Amino acid sequence: MIKAALKPPATQSLYETDFFAWTQAQADSLRQGRFDALDIVNLIDEVESVGRSQRAAIESHLTVLIIHLLKFRVQPSRITVSWRVTLRNQRKDIQTLIARNPSLRAYPAAILAEVYPDAVRRAAQETRLDEADFPADLPFTLAQILDPDFVP
Repeated sequence: MIKAALKPPATQSLYETDFFAWTQAQADSLRQGRFDALDIVNLIDEVESVGRSQRAAIESHLTVLIIHLLKFRVQPSRITVSWRVTLRNQRKDIQTLIARNPSLRAYPAAILAEVYPDAVRRAAQETRLDEADFPADLPFTLAQILDPDFVP
């Protein structure tokens, strides 16, 4: 009775019950050329997910970068070393992601207008200022945002 309770239901796949074990089994099947043993549907989903995660990472770094550029602009008297380090790190992380994924080179430009309102909202929260204290339109060009020497 105890053994039966520990076993996952027969309808659940390894993908659903132990993702790590599933990844290892898929990698092993690929290495051995056992393509008939592959879980193609879930493999497709996971490969697409890896691509989405690269875009999400660029979006996250770009948003944090804009937040700090806005904070520099609206609170110049409160600039800290930490803010400068954040600018440098976010720019470097975007640069690294694009170097590893050259097909995403145009992605920051494509999402810039989309991430700006969220950056304003989050900058307002962090500074305890009103969103109206921040420019309604993005005040920086993409070149400025990504320029390691640019500070508002």
